[in-house]
Amino acid sequence: MKIFKFFEYAYLAIMIFFIYQAYVEWGQEGGRSVLYLFFAAAAIFMYFFKRNFRKRYEANNKK
Repeated sequence: MKIFKFFEYAYLAIMIFFIYQAYVEWGQEGGRSVLYLFFAAAAIFMYFFKRNFRKRYEANNKK
């Protein structure tokens, strides 16, 4: 199940990218930095959701 772990860490990489983009565009007009922060929050939520799903999947396969 290494593919599941790969996608978990991919969500963390995506979160870091969106936080960086929000930091870069914070002072500019247009207000896209808030959108980037929303996407970063969604990515961290998906990380924990996928991790919880993977752990339940592995527990069910052990039985």
